[in-house]
Amino acid sequence: MKTNSQTVSEQDPAPLSESFQPNRVFVFAGGHLIHDTFTSFVAPLLPLIIDKLGLSLTLAGSLTVFQRLPSMANPFIGLLADRVSLRWFVILAPAVTAAAMSSIGLAPTYISLAILLLVAGVSSAAWHVPAPVMTAQVSGRKIGLGMSLFMLGGELARTIGPLLAVGAVSLWGLEGIWRTLPLGIAASLLLYWRLHSLTARATRTNNGSLAEAWRGLRKVLLPLTGIIVARSFMTSALTTFLPTLLASEGATLWFASASLSIFELAGALGALTSGTLSDRLGRRRVLFFVMFTSPLAMILFLAVSGWLSVPVLVVLGFLTLSTSPVMMAMIQEQGRDYPATANGLYMATGFLVRSAVVIAVGAVADRWGLRTAFEWSAIAGLLGLPFVWLLPT
Repeated sequence: MKTNSQTVSEQDPAPLSESFQPNRVFVFAGGHLIHDTFTSFVAPLLPLIIDKLGLSLTLAGSLTVFQRLPSMANPFIGLLADRVSLRWFVILAPAVTAAAMSSIGLAPTYISLAILLLVAGVSSAAWHVPAPVMTAQVSGRKIGLGMSLFMLGGELARTIGPLLAVGAVSLWGLEGIWRTLPLGIAASLLLYWRLHSLTARATRTNNGSLAEAWRGLRKVLLPLTGIIVARSFMTSALTTFLPTLLASEGATLWFASASLSIFELAGALGALTSGTLSDRLGRRRVLFFVMFTSPLAMILFLAVSGWLSVPVLVVLGFLTLSTSPVMMAMIQEQGRDYPATANGLYMATGFLVRSAVVIAVGAVADRWGLRTAFEWSAIAGLLGLPFVWLLPT
């Protein structure tokens, strides 16, 4: 069958090429950057939202549940994406997500805020299931590199997002951040221009089921679930409550938000590095190193103070956020017959675990304080080490 390196038609769902296509990969990374910039608004604005709506830390932590609840549908979105093209989901998602997230400052109640986050969650699910599969299709045999670049966009977004959110608040107030919406619309227009002829459809030629996908993935997905649970305590504490922790200990909103951006920027470098290294050194070796060293870095971060915490935060971000490209590459390799379904199962597992864990972290913080919650989260991170060696080679 003849393959065109630039486009794939609805009738030809084959992989685009065996070669790495940087232009296509960077388009997806850029879309990931803009999309996740908006989904990163909640954490830096959480202190202001807590004050405005009078929320407890448990309720504040539960906001992320509404944003992640639509991930329950990820396996079904993936199953659909393995059969038909979902490129329009990818094209429209940045605009829809931006519309919801840029409106959170206007929400007068907890319920209205939860509804906006639920809408953003639906849009986010529609993006995050097919987009990595489309990226893998244009990555050829360098899936680790492709996933690293894709995740680089997401991690950079979580660096830029807090700065954009706080900058918008400084200019227009919490209620005025809706003025950032044109960025999301522009991203969707760019994606339409570059990707409207590209299909998100995979190489599957028969109608598989979730049960079939699960049977093919359980050897990798079960150990990854253990790793995700352990990692989620650290990532949930840091990405959701880091600004709140620092603000509660006397830091300014700018310093607290900048710390989150530093953490995420270092994580972007880690995401870029880890996938490429795992292509060369092996997935399990890279995961084990990161799983061992990142909890130690978190404990060290809690032990230092002032500007000394900045370099430690850089190391912590680099290590903590570097696992996703490696795990996504493993999922794509193990689920070649049903890549979108495999990605949907993986992402549903991750989102649901993190949703439960962030509430647990918030509850511990309400009962014993944020610092204690962070310490326990670091210890929990070490519990994922045995699961690394259960992964298939």
